Amino acid sequence: MNSEKPILYNYFRSSSSWRVRIALELKKIEYEYKPINLIKEGGEQFTEEYTKINPKQEVPALKIDGQLLVQSLPIIEYLDETRPDGVQLIPKDPIKRVKARIIAEIINSGIQPYQNANVIKKIAQETQSEEKKMEWIKFYLTKGFRAIESALVESSGKYCVGDEITIADLCLVPQVYSAFRFNIDLTDFPNVRRVYTELEKVPEFIKAHAHRQIDTPSELREN
Repeated sequence: MNSEKPILYNYFRSSSSWRVRIALELKKIEYEYKPINLIKEGGEQFTEEYTKINPKQEVPALKIDGQLLVQSLPIIEYLDETRPDGVQLIPKDPIKRVKARIIAEIINSGIQPYQNANVIKKIAQETQSEEKKMEWIKFYLTKGFRAIESALVESSGKYCVGDEITIADLCLVPQVYSAFRFNIDLTDFPNVRRVYTELEKVPEFIKAHAHRQIDTPSELREN
């Protein structure tokens, strides 16, 4: 494998970036943190330099083993396959594996896109209404959490799938953070809240938290 230190292009509050940070921590991989400010005037993701790295102009992107990888879930799977020691993020058992991937995809394709910064910006521009924008966010996030809660009833133990951390947990934590950020009521989702509380105690999740990154604004920063 290429011995150069991996570089993660990411943004502190990007849920997709956050998933990869957790994976890197769990796999004990040291990496260079390269912040890409998504909300800066003009957006650093739209620069010519970054567009060459990721033509879709999104984060994360990970340079590792001489490869440039994009899209959080394939990145996590690559890390799991090439670094088999430590936490196994994709379960070997086929039933546990499919349950973990189901939860990850509910979040990755069924919730996160509806709160994507580009989507929210477009909704706000077209409706000219903060209220309509928040209605959109709350509708799709609540719908998604309902599906996650249903899945957790069947699959969860201490974590999303049994008592071992999986790719599902890496997706859950940033998504619950977004729910809190947008004032989504999670009262009706006790399993979501229970698993999230357990994951908050895990050192690698703590280190990867959005409020502990080099580009976290001072008003949000935690030690």
